[in-house]
Amino acid sequence: MKNNILEINKLNVFSNNNSRLILVKNISLSLQKGKTTCIVGESGSGKSLTALSVMQLLSSQLNMSGDIVFEGVNLLNLNKEEVRRIRGKDIAMIFQEPMTSLNPVLTIGYQISEAIEVHEKLIKVELNNRVKELLKIVGIPIDRINSYPDELSGGQRQRVMIAMAISCSPKLLIADEPTTALDVTVQAQILNLLNSLKIKYQMTMLFITHDFGVVNDIADNVAVMYQGEIVEQGGVSSILKEPKHPYTKALLDCVPDSNGKKDLKPIDYFALKKAMG
Repeated sequence: MKNNILEINKLNVFSNNNSRLILVKNISLSLQKGKTTCIVGESGSGKSLTALSVMQLLSSQLNMSGDIVFEGVNLLNLNKEEVRRIRGKDIAMIFQEPMTSLNPVLTIGYQISEAIEVHEKLIKVELNNRVKELLKIVGIPIDRINSYPDELSGGQRQRVMIAMAISCSPKLLIADEPTTALDVTVQAQILNLLNSLKIKYQMTMLFITHDFGVVNDIADNVAVMYQGEIVEQGGVSSILKEPKHPYTKALLDCVPDSNGKKDLKPIDYFALKKAMG
């Protein structure tokens, strides 16, 4: 469809050593231009593997089948050089844990500049100005350009990751649980920043989370993953208010209400399996 920037069709991720070990099963998902789609589910449900498949960053021990079509081009049919031209420029990713994703021995300014150097021809002065502009956009003082990751707070490191991801104004931004381990106030700041950047750069966003509060704040569309499969998807309002799948209902039952009056129900996997047939 013309309104979709990315279409994933029957994607499978499986082990090279054992093709029967399928980690992501028959995933089909479409991302509408300018919209935010959240993939939600428990740890180990296949959310990050799906994102890494789009980025073509899977372990060498894993393989894929199916189609990942970005703006009419099937990414799985491209060679490594063709993928590199798209990755970081047209499709970028904010990885889950900034402290392990950032290089501890390189300054944040240098790390932000790397993607720009790969994709854009800028002289040194222009590159330095671009890095300073990005720091300003994500709310980090320019005088921290020569700081190292361990000299920054968790929220600042996450902002550096965002600056790296938007450095080439991507059309599609993948955010893999970018608010994990952040306190509530900083989490709200990061979500507001991502929303404003989506509007500023007219980006489409694929947002991975296990938090339905975040889904409610940021999503237009939602896909619920369970054991490597998408079990339900639709508009955020219909998913949150009228969930159809037993697993989606079970996840929502785990979410506390704002009044603290709702009893929390841990997922009863025996009952869930029975409900799913």
